[in-house]
Amino acid sequence: MTDRAEARALLLQRAGWADATVAFLAGDASDRRYDRLTGPRGTAVLMDAPPPAVPRPVPRPVPEKVTAAPALVDDPATFLAVAAHLNAIGLSAPRLIDADLAAGFLLIEDLGDGLFARVVARQPAMEQPLYAVACAALLQLQAAPPMPGLPDLTAADWAKAAILVFSAYAPATGAPPADAAVAAVENEMCHLIGSVAATAPKIMILRDFHAENLIWLPDRHGAARAGLLDFQLAQMGHPVYDLVSLVQDARRDVAPATRQALIRQFCDGAGLTQADCDRALAIWGAQRALRILGVFARLAGVQGKTGYLSLLPRVWGHLQHNLLHPDLAALRRLVDAHLPAPDAGLQARLAAPSAAPSAARSGALA
Repeated sequence: MTDRAEARALLLQRAGWADATVAFLAGDASDRRYDRLTGPRGTAVLMDAPPPAVPRPVPRPVPEKVTAAPALVDDPATFLAVAAHLNAIGLSAPRLIDADLAAGFLLIEDLGDGLFARVVARQPAMEQPLYAVACAALLQLQAAPPMPGLPDLTAADWAKAAILVFSAYAPATGAPPADAAVAAVENEMCHLIGSVAATAPKIMILRDFHAENLIWLPDRHGAARAGLLDFQLAQMGHPVYDLVSLVQDARRDVAPATRQALIRQFCDGAGLTQADCDRALAIWGAQRALRILGVFARLAGVQGKTGYLSLLPRVWGHLQHNLLHPDLAALRRLVDAHLPAPDAGLQARLAAPSAAPSAARSGALA
């Protein structure tokens, strides 16, 4: 038995779940995996998140039950800290049952199988009401004081994250752009982000706020009906960032009527004009789409996770839509000149293990 397997067994024994049946529940773009445990007490979820080689500081507060030093591990401790904050402001995040942070294991509340994406696939008419609840959760998050100690990136940091596309995606085109072209994109992205950030408050964002990280909890009330997952990368950011994640989902198409209703609901709730909201959506949507193109290419070329390549055309479509905003004309010219669309040939090249040799060294800051 390996050290991690022994730590897992000891955690389940201590928590009273040693005899539970185990079924794989989900994995994601990181090394995390989730298993569902079923036993006499009902169900619970075991998060298996191997500690990173180089830990980062973890925001406070950390729930009192966690006694291990949170700075020794990254994702699990941060997950617990953010979950505690979300529950404290009346939202729904999985509650802690037990943990071994040193080994990277969390035993947490099971919020069920009602992922928004699955519910809408079965009942398309539920899309708009579900997304309205998600928007209400965003507005409630933003109305509360942010969690202390969250990272707060500069416009330059956000812009640098966007140009991951050039180290991970562009090499597969066979003619990656020159350094000067990459610098031009980064500078223009920095200018745009700086211009929109200057007039908006900094609020807490969850980063991966989309239909496969939201769980329908109809027995709860108000915004708490949106169960929240995968928020351990929470940080300070622009009010529309999570809205972009929701309406420009890399994994599913959001109906135009739902998208427009959601944007109106958010603008009204956040006190934004439609023009300001549209401009911010376009800028942050472009930043996010560029970064995701790079992230998905890196996952394929470096980690062999080629399933994400089928999502590239949708992300490319989001990018092209955002670049239609007149204030993004200069960025559009640069993208048109240096980045091709992800056709079948490009996707095949990205699937090759050597497609993104430099991406392993290129961290996505945002």
